[in-house]
Amino acid sequence: MPLVTSTEMFKKAYNGGYAIGAFNVNNMETIQGIVEAGKECNSPLILQVSAGARKYANPVYLKHLIEAAVETTGLPIVMHLDHGADFESCKSAIDDGFTSVMIDASHHSFKENIEITKKVVQYAHDRGVVVEAELGQLAGIEDAVNVKAEDANFTQPDEVCEFTQKSGCDSLAIAIGTSHGAYKFKPGQKPQLRFDILEEVGKRLPGFPIVLHGASSVPQDRVAIINQFGGKMPDAIGIPEEMLRKAASMAVCKINIDSDLRVACTAAIRKHFAEHPDHFDPRQYLGDARAAVKEIVKHKIMDVLGSNDKA
Repeated sequence: MPLVTSTEMFKKAYNGGYAIGAFNVNNMETIQGIVEAGKECNSPLILQVSAGARKYANPVYLKHLIEAAVETTGLPIVMHLDHGADFESCKSAIDDGFTSVMIDASHHSFKENIEITKKVVQYAHDRGVVVEAELGQLAGIEDAVNVKAEDANFTQPDEVCEFTQKSGCDSLAIAIGTSHGAYKFKPGQKPQLRFDILEEVGKRLPGFPIVLHGASSVPQDRVAIINQFGGKMPDAIGIPEEMLRKAASMAVCKINIDSDLRVACTAAIRKHFAEHPDHFDPRQYLGDARAAVKEIVKHKIMDVLGSNDKA
C-alpha cells in the first residue's frame, strides 16, 4: 500500500466517532515504535514532520523512513507536514512527496489567512495532496512555533464557514484551549477546553474534519522517571485524556501528539543510563526509547483515540 491522503481516513473517523493520531517523528526509532504499535492495533496513522524535524533529519531520510514504515506494515499512513509556515515550505513538502500539508497562517489577519491558505490549496489539490489550515491561535512553544499566552485567541465559530469555503481547505485546526509544548497548565490550575466552541463549529461545519493541536497529555509517570533520574521537568502538565476522548467523539478527526513521545523517549534513556552506566551502544538505549514510544502509542490508540481495528 502506498502513502495515502487523510480524506477517507477522516470520513470514517468522523462517522465512527473516533480520531486518528498524528504523531510527530524525528528519527528511525520513533517511527518504528509508532508503526509497531499501529500494526498491533490495526490502526491508521498520520506521521507528521515539522520544519525542525526536516532540518534535523534531512527530508530525504525522513521520507524513506516513512515509506519503509508503509512497506513493512501495510497500514494506511499519511505523511503530513506540520505547521508549514508559508507557501514555499508547503510547496517543498508537496514536491517531496508528502500526501498532506498544514499551512499555518493563523498569525496573519483573517483575510490574509484565507488568501495564503487558498494559494497552498490550489497547488496541493492539483497534485492530489490535501491541506489542513488553522483558524485561531494556540499558545505555547513547539519547534518553530512560539506564541505567547497574550497573543493566543480562540477560534470564532462565526468565521469557520467563510474561512473553509473561501480557502478550500480539507480540514481545520481550531483553538479551544489546548497549547503547544509540555507545560500547558500550572499546578493547581484546572484544565479546561472550550467544548462549547467545538460543538458550535461542528454544527456550522457538519461532516467537516476538525483537528486539535497541542493535545499531548504529558504522562506524569514518565515525567516522574525523568525527574527521578536527574532530569528537571517541574510542573509539566498536559491535556487530560478524558477531554481528548470527548473531543474524538465529536467533530475532531485528528489529534496531534508530540510531547508525550519526547517525554517517553527521554524517560527511557535516562532510566537506561542510570541502570546501565557501562552501556555505550546506541542500540541499547535507543531500543528502550523505541519500546517506550510503542507503549505510549498503543495506549493512545486503544484508550484515547479509539482508532484500533480501523485500518
